[in-house]
Amino acid sequence: MNAISMPLLLISVMAIWGVNISAVKVLTSQMDPLIVACVRMVLAAAVINITLVMARLPFSLRRITPRQWLVFLICALLMVYINQVMFMKGMRTASATNAALINALSPLMASLLVTVVFREALTRWRVIGIGIGFGGVAAVVLTRSGASMAGGGWGELQVFAALLCFVSGGVLIQSLAKHFGSLMISSIIYTLGTLILCVHVAVSDAVGLFTSAAFPGWWSIVLLLFSGIIATAMGNMIWNRALVELGAAHSAMYQYWIPVFGVMFAVWLLDEPLSLWLPVGLVAILLGTYLGARR
Repeated sequence: MNAISMPLLLISVMAIWGVNISAVKVLTSQMDPLIVACVRMVLAAAVINITLVMARLPFSLRRITPRQWLVFLICALLMVYINQVMFMKGMRTASATNAALINALSPLMASLLVTVVFREALTRWRVIGIGIGFGGVAAVVLTRSGASMAGGGWGELQVFAALLCFVSGGVLIQSLAKHFGSLMISSIIYTLGTLILCVHVAVSDAVGLFTSAAFPGWWSIVLLLFSGIIATAMGNMIWNRALVELGAAHSAMYQYWIPVFGVMFAVWLLDEPLSLWLPVGLVAILLGTYLGARR
């Protein structure tokens, strides 16, 4: 894939993930967070595995060594199981402002982890890009209508833990990228993670709540399909490909765009007032992404 198409794909995924945060917020207010997470991951794993079969890529599970299976399992636990449990529960109580700012820490986390694990140099320009990008996110998020940095609670801590797990798993994927394609990596990670999540849900009280609950409504079904198939399956297939091709620290710089798209869609769909800080933040994020993501 050429040097232009991958950044465009990543920005498109960030737009989808920006909408997905609002979708998840709606779903968790109507259904048990564990049920929402389980349905989303089952849909995502199914789509990823169907894509792998249709792609007819040569692969053999027998060639995977025990050490590689262990890395796959750790990635599945971090990026799917723990990430989903923490994120879904955290988004139920965390304020939208705090959650957006916490997610904006992703590039810094990824850069520090890559530096520690792979001894990749943390360049001066990447540090400057991280700072400018985070400032742009803060300008967009904190100046929106109704924004409030209420005291952080358990929900914010869960969102932070979910982000840390997702970023840590993404860093580990770089070690798998030497031996496997991104689609194969996505298939194994999401299949293992979904199985673990389904077992968790099966032994919890969420199943009883789900079977006794009323039909959530067609709009909730549409949001579940969007969140599971488009945002999770398709989004993460592209994301994992970016991790393989660009690396975790490089790819994470694009996550600054998630809250920007979230605010843009709120202005467009919910008629929220357009702040003059939005274009300022947009320019800062664009500059920060360029400085932090350039090789």
